[in-house]
Amino acid sequence: MNKQKVIIVHGAYGNPGENWFPWLAEQVKGYGQEAQVPSFPTPDGQSLDKWRVAFRDQVGSVDEGTVLVGHSIGAAFVLRVVEEAARPVSGTFLVSGFIGELGNPQFDPLNSSFFAKSFDWRHIRQNAGVTRVYNGDNDPYVPLAKGRELAQHLGVDLTVIKGGGHINASAGFLKFEELLTDLVNIFHWKAKSP
Repeated sequence: MNKQKVIIVHGAYGNPGENWFPWLAEQVKGYGQEAQVPSFPTPDGQSLDKWRVAFRDQVGSVDEGTVLVGHSIGAAFVLRVVEEAARPVSGTFLVSGFIGELGNPQFDPLNSSFFAKSFDWRHIRQNAGVTRVYNGDNDPYVPLAKGRELAQHLGVDLTVIKGGGHINASAGFLKFEELLTDLVNIFHWKAKSP
């Protein structure tokens, strides 16, 4: 099988060097796969259209070898990528994801363009490949009900991370072992010899 390419998409106010993103990229490479953590404009210039341009410039197109990982608003962006993809991807992994407003005046205006039009869930399910949704049970930004709603639309079970918060650095997540384990097991990756 050809190498898989894991694309990790950060969230609002985020960047490629934070949370568990660099760790996951290193681990993925340790299994002989490719990993990329593109940078998106946020909070200044954050919009769906500008993120599409950034994705196209840094990643290009997606295909059956692509695994998409999105954190927070990055999960909604990943859903848009899957929705607009010409063909299905290998997998879609959404961490602390949500759709629609959070009732948070800091984030809702920033995120609104990602939800301006409704999602074509049937097409997304056809294109998403293996799908997993992870949400913390005590997320200060994203209520667990939002994770449940996302999982329901995608026809998958929600993986609840006990005490996971927003599954970010401030919640103690500089690594995200559960996600890596799922990737390795689902795609049957073998560790490279030292």
